[in-house]
Amino acid sequence: MNYKKIIKLFSILLFLWFSIHIIYTIIDGNKDEGKSADIAVILGTTVNTDGTLSERLEKRMECGLKLYQDGRVKKIIVSGGLGKEGFLEGDKMKDYLIGKGMPESLIIVDNKGNNTTATVANTLQMRDSLHYNSIIVVSQYFHLTRTKMLFKKEGFENVSSVSPDYSEYRDFYSLFREFFAYYYDRLK
Repeated sequence: MNYKKIIKLFSILLFLWFSIHIIYTIIDGNKDEGKSADIAVILGTTVNTDGTLSERLEKRMECGLKLYQDGRVKKIIVSGGLGKEGFLEGDKMKDYLIGKGMPESLIIVDNKGNNTTATVANTLQMRDSLHYNSIIVVSQYFHLTRTKMLFKKEGFENVSSVSPDYSEYRDFYSLFREFFAYYYDRLK
């Protein structure tokens, strides 16, 4: 075989790998198995400059709140960091849930969840104090496969996920980015 054929074959295999991973991520991220869990973990994202939740974050919050209202979770962890807008995402997420009638005592704030890896680590550190054995992760569909993998990588197997019915054009970029982030985090 010459080098051109090897490169062409490698390119085809890489494209197939990427395509299969993306298809799996879309299917996995949009699948709600209807499971219940002890706790939901809602991952943060942008808070607007006026302190309101971005539409993407609001949709995540609606999804997590519905899990609570439907009796599928008993408590909710809201996890995010300090955004460039100057707001702690966790605090804003908690305010949203309280404003929708959820008891404050059932909301746990993690304002040090600056990224997915930190959210997973912080959530697992709270396991003994919160006494949970199962989790439902709430985020955008493209983010869930990697998040569940990170929990499982740390030995926590009883994790499922739910995503809001919300899409944006930037999801295409996010799917591309998540492909590389998944394997980076997997190998780390």
